[in-house]
Amino acid sequence: MFRGKLGENQTVLFQGDSITDAGRVREDAFHLGYGYASMAAAWFTAAYPHMNVTFLNRGISGQRVVDLLHRWQDDCIALRPDVVSILIGINDCWRRYDHNDATSTADFKSRYRRLLEWTTSDLSVHLVLLEPFLLPIPDDRRAWREDLDPKIHAVRELAREFNATYVPLDGVFAQAAAQQPLDVWARDGVHPTAAGHGLIAQHWLRAMEIL
Repeated sequence: MFRGKLGENQTVLFQGDSITDAGRVREDAFHLGYGYASMAAAWFTAAYPHMNVTFLNRGISGQRVVDLLHRWQDDCIALRPDVVSILIGINDCWRRYDHNDATSTADFKSRYRRLLEWTTSDLSVHLVLLEPFLLPIPDDRRAWREDLDPKIHAVRELAREFNATYVPLDGVFAQAAAQQPLDVWARDGVHPTAAGHGLIAQHWLRAMEIL
């Protein structure tokens, strides 16, 4: 008998940046891309077809928390999901280093909180928060830790505040990097390889008590 955190006939919405987007076809509302969202949905549907769970992906490459806020009514609230899974934050860090456009941890956290408050006030929903992650490849990524680590802690605090299921991806990738070379998981330290996406999908399913 299935005892995980999904119910029959529910809708799961994956949200985030390019890691979630993963090349999805915008013209197809049900296209899940070619990353962890598709992998997690495929595994679950194959294992529990009788559950009739619908999976949606609205990740958009390059986005930050502020971008999610701008489109949340159409790309979340209007879809009436039962589960909202969010992976966001690496671009809030990255833009500091490639465009000199920093997002403070305080702004990141306050905007993320507004997003979660909006979601939980308008929907009866289960939240899943995935922490942003980073591997030190190439070597200049090491300097990003100064910016990213406080944001990771902010996501952890928000997960506790909103009683969300939490997926500790930074730790997951750090552990994986101790077992195989860094480029097995993410060649630029940010965007997962197929194996990296598989790792995220596996831990998402575990967090949801499906595996």
